[in-house]
Amino acid sequence: MCRIASLFLLQRLKGSTSGDARDFNNIEARVVIKFFHLQDKAPKEIYVILRETLGEHAPSYATVKNWVAPFKLGDFSTCDAPRPGRPKTVTTPEIIDQIHKLISEYRRISAKSIAEQLYISHERLESIIHEDLDMRKLSAKWVPKFLKANQKRQRCQSSEQIFEFFRRDPNDLQSRLVTMDETWLYHYDPDTKQQSMEWRHNGSPRPAPKNSECKYPLEKFSPRFVWDIYGILLIDYLPTGQTINAEYYSSLLVKLKDISREILRGKFTKGVLFLHDNAPAHRALAIQKNLTYLAFQYLDHPPYSPDLAPSDYHLFPGLRKQLKCRHFSSDAEVIAAAETWLDGQNSEFFLSGLQKLEQRAKKCIVLRGEYVE
Repeated sequence: MCRIASLFLLQRLKGSTSGDARDFNNIEARVVIKFFHLQDKAPKEIYVILRETLGEHAPSYATVKNWVAPFKLGDFSTCDAPRPGRPKTVTTPEIIDQIHKLISEYRRISAKSIAEQLYISHERLESIIHEDLDMRKLSAKWVPKFLKANQKRQRCQSSEQIFEFFRRDPNDLQSRLVTMDETWLYHYDPDTKQQSMEWRHNGSPRPAPKNSECKYPLEKFSPRFVWDIYGILLIDYLPTGQTINAEYYSSLLVKLKDISREILRGKFTKGVLFLHDNAPAHRALAIQKNLTYLAFQYLDHPPYSPDLAPSDYHLFPGLRKQLKCRHFSSDAEVIAAAETWLDGQNSEFFLSGLQKLEQRAKKCIVLRGEYVE
């Protein structure tokens, strides 16, 4: 009877659900070894039988001996005994409380600073913060202005106009669109998004929205960038002591048409779609007449809407990141660094910036005029 049972059990071992002996796991092997041990077979005999059945996937003779040893002592368990694992020397209630206290006292504290103060590894600290304290670091949402109802409606109307152009023929819009905007460039800009990040429990609201106006008394100047899907068309650096008014801006538009007549020949044939913000100098009646004279079709841009201006949401962030936290001794050094970065961008970079305008306009409509990011 034992001989028949052994053959039956071995036959079951040969045919797992996939027909492959490699599917035979350690616990199953221990059960078989236990079975043969109860038949008073020696470890050597058991090993030979398993070797004939499982081939190279059979446990070694030393393994069979080690598993038979506890059976001889009366321990017939075929499962691994629970192990305590590596002792926890860092993740203790005291350490967790100290980390929570440091974060509560200053929610912008860096993980590196906490790790250095408590002499623990960065990996263990991250585990405690995310798993034990259930916290993550969030940054404040920077907005240019808290919008009123009429401003939201105006943003929706402008977005509908832009989206309608894209709906008709997105390729035509992209090929005709020229955008102009200005930004501040600093000799040293220390402000980073990371500095506004705070530790928050999972599910807690973000830090209160903050206005994006610069609070640093830094040396700076404000150039204007004109570009399309192929790259930068014109960079205008305002002379020292000069202010942007309708007369200066009108001359800038004429300069743009003169220097880019050959480059934008197709645009002038179809009609240039010109997108700039609604600064006072841009809204002047003389500018509107000049745009018409130059065959520029003006796309309406709502106030306080950098999220709908390709330069603000696409071009300038990369440029500022390149210049951020770098010290420059003069305007000329800043200009050289900025132009070097811009020259290194390919046409796909500029095209993608204008393509994003469609999705942003659509999202603004869905959000009923709220900021899209």
